[in-house]
Formats: sequence, structure tokens, C-alpha cells
Amino acid sequence: MSKVTIPAWQRPHWQPSDEEALLQFYVFGKFEPVRAPTTDYGSEGLPQGMELTSHHHNALRQWEGYPLKGSVGRMFKDDAPEAYKLALDAPEVLVVRGRLPDSPDTGYLRDTLGVLAALLDVGGTAILDPQTLSLYDAEGWRRQYLVRDGAPIRHHLLILRDAEEQKGRYWIHTRGMRKFGRPDISLRNVPESESDRAGLLCERLVELEALGAHFADGQPLEAEGLPGNLVARLGGGFEDPEFNNTFVEFRWPD
Repeated sequence: MSKVTIPAWQRPHWQPSDEEALLQFYVFGKFEPVRAPTTDYGSEGLPQGMELTSHHHNALRQWEGYPLKGSVGRMFKDDAPEAYKLALDAPEVLVVRGRLPDSPDTGYLRDTLGVLAALLDVGGTAILDPQTLSLYDAEGWRRQYLVRDGAPIRHHLLILRDAEEQKGRYWIHTRGMRKFGRPDISLRNVPESESDRAGLLCERLVELEALGAHFADGQPLEAEGLPGNLVARLGGGFEDPEFNNTFVEFRWPD
């Protein structure tokens, strides 16, 4: 695959805030002792606030938060068996993580993804993103993120649909908006027949947030074709078991 320079987006809806972006990735492989070619991808290296630590894989297996064990590890084994085997067999693991202040563009994300791409060029075989519960082999990660003119915002997130307790109603929600320093989106009480429309609305809302927008508690949201407005309710936090993030929740009208 030819080298693709990763762009940074401007955030036209951005206003200064005390929110933070949080990035975390595990890169598995056997790494060459050379400088990773980050400039090939338009990256100036890891931004201030990010760190890269190197670990022998056997030592990392003892960590309480080791991502290839338990129910999460079984999910990766089922969903991405080839990438899971590459990750499990890798002798080394690089952990890339950090918190960054809210900013008017996504240069921090461009620079970090450029480092990840460069690490694949010097021995990386798999990348795990715990925020979106995603595990890719090297080529799969490149297809997802090294997209000419930039991967769409949707590629950086996970949009899920889960059944609600009320029969025929579904919960549409996201994971991964911490990458943009924004709450995840939650749409409750969605009828099955409206799932596609709700999914498209969810994509539109995360795109607005990724481009800097904020929602206020109690803010009405008019959605075409719905009888009445949706109303934003803020909640959650980094310890929230459903999101590991704050969230903006809307209830679909009955």
C-alpha cells in the first residue's frame, strides 16, 4: 500500500472548554531498533501529553487490565481470530496513551495515528483500540485509517444497537468519543422500524461533536419526521460502566 498522509480536521463548532481527549492503543509485534517513519504520514510524532511505553508481552499478561484475557479477550478471539493470534504471539507490546486538552483541530489525532502507522512499518503486526473494542491486523488497520483525504469520523467510533427491556425497543449508542474529548451519544427507546433512521441520526450527532459541537442539558433537538423534539440529558463519566465516558442521551418519542 502506498503511503497516505493523514489529515487534521478543523473543528468549526469548537469553543474553548475544560474537556480532555483520551487516546489509548496497544501495538503488538517485534520491533526493529530504528526510527519509525512518522513523517511519511504527516505526523510530527506523539503530541505533548501522549506517551509510548515498551513492554515484554509476557510481563504485560500479568496486568489487571490486559486486554487479551477474560470476556474481552474471548470477544476479540471470536471477532478477529487472525489478528488475535498475531497479537497473542507477539513478543513485544507498545502502549500508546495520554490525555490532551480540547483543541480547535484534530492535529493531536493525526499525529498519534501517524505514529501507529509508522510502528506497523517497523515490525508492528496488530493494533488494539480498547475504546472501540477493536483489534486489527496491520493491513486491516491501514484499510480502516489510511484513507486518502482522511478516514471518515465513523471509522474512529463504534455504533452499537442493543435490545431494551421493552419488547421491540432498542438502544443505539456509541463508544470512542473520548478520542475527541466529547460525550458519547445514546438514543433510547428506539422502535425497531426506526433503527436505520436512529443510526443515521447518531452518525450525524457524533460528526457534529467531533467537529467541536457541545450539547447542553435540556437542549431540544428537532429531528425530521419525529413527532416532537428530542431533549438532551447529560450524564456519565470516565468510570461509567456502559460508556467509560460522559454521554448525551435522547429518548425516542413513544
